[in-house]
Amino acid sequence: MLKTLATLLLAALVLILIGAGVVYSGAVDVAADTPHSAPIRALLETARERSIAVRADDILVPDLSDAELIQSGAGNYDAMCAMCHLAPGVQSTELSNALNPAPPDLTDANRKHEPAHDFWTIKHGIKATGMPAWGQSMDDRYIWGLIALLEQLPALTPMDYQALVAASGGHQHGGGERAMQNHNPAPANTRPHDGERSVEQHHPAQPATPDLHRHADGTDHPH
Repeated sequence: MLKTLATLLLAALVLILIGAGVVYSGAVDVAADTPHSAPIRALLETARERSIAVRADDILVPDLSDAELIQSGAGNYDAMCAMCHLAPGVQSTELSNALNPAPPDLTDANRKHEPAHDFWTIKHGIKATGMPAWGQSMDDRYIWGLIALLEQLPALTPMDYQALVAASGGHQHGGGERAMQNHNPAPANTRPHDGERSVEQHHPAQPATPDLHRHADGTDHPH
């Protein structure tokens, strides 16, 4: 028994040393333009799917057919998601082509509809994929707006999608961020809550400047 245990421990030590040697040798190619091998891809996808499924198991999904919820999600999706996950009528973008693993095409009619999983993913993000944890600056109600939009997205024509975006309150998500300029006023049920500033408009006579979006950690990025 002791001999068997010692053999197993020695084998485990050898595997650890081999793994460490591979890592420190630089043999692992981390380039985004080099695809994973099929076994590694399958391992990572299985780990991701099971991790999300376990953590999303107790999430209660609200009514996602509410028209105002769908409309509010359209503005956020267009500003935050479409560049990677595409929009009706858009087949690819620079980002969607350059990321590895490739972001899923959320306009695909054949994709799984798992609202609780989508909510968890948007809120918490996924390590080493380029998927941010939007819950750091986005209230749950705005995330559910995105989910409501996602449920409708594959069936929308480009014209339908653009009409929803135009009718939405624009980029808004209630995380204490400064409201973006040049946005239409938000619908009554999605107006910024306490801690957000009101929407500002450029004066026509002023030179155009990039819109800045401020997150809860104080960082800005232009839109």
